[in-house]
Amino acid sequence: MMSRVILDEQAIRRATTRIAHEIIEHNKGIDNCVLVGIKTRGIYLANRLAERIEQIEGAKIPVGEVDITLYRDDLTVKSASEEPILQGTNIPIEIMNRKVILVDDVLYTGRTVRAALDALIDLGRPEQIQLAVLIDRGHRELPIRPDYVGKNVPTSKSEIIVAKLVEVDQMDEVTIEQK
Repeated sequence: MMSRVILDEQAIRRATTRIAHEIIEHNKGIDNCVLVGIKTRGIYLANRLAERIEQIEGAKIPVGEVDITLYRDDLTVKSASEEPILQGTNIPIEIMNRKVILVDDVLYTGRTVRAALDALIDLGRPEQIQLAVLIDRGHRELPIRPDYVGKNVPTSKSEIIVAKLVEVDQMDEVTIEQK
């Protein structure tokens, strides 16, 4: 399988720093904001963004995580004997009337984000929901667009984007591979 690195450790660091600055600028600070990572890698990116924002603003931004397992629209495809594994949603503060910034690693069809939106709305009614992604690879199937993007990577459907983060994969790297 052909594989090529499109973001190395430094590029990922620069992208998260830029996204952190954009979040602060767009929201005129971080008052009333909360970062919510989509499991699994989105939560690690949300934590990294929170660290950068704290370094820049000198204030902490709350971070939560959302598990979209039960909200996926492809669950019916799996056999009935397979129970979905729930990892739990954990958002430390009320999201009602707050600006929620959803964080994920790779945006592709938009279905993961749609599921996360459903999960968030079940918890309360945020003032606004924004979307931050490390990679936007295109091929949307739903009308979903990110507010903050680390890197736009136009891909063909025969390609796979693999995002690796040190917290899970012992390395920071994003590669593009041929199926």
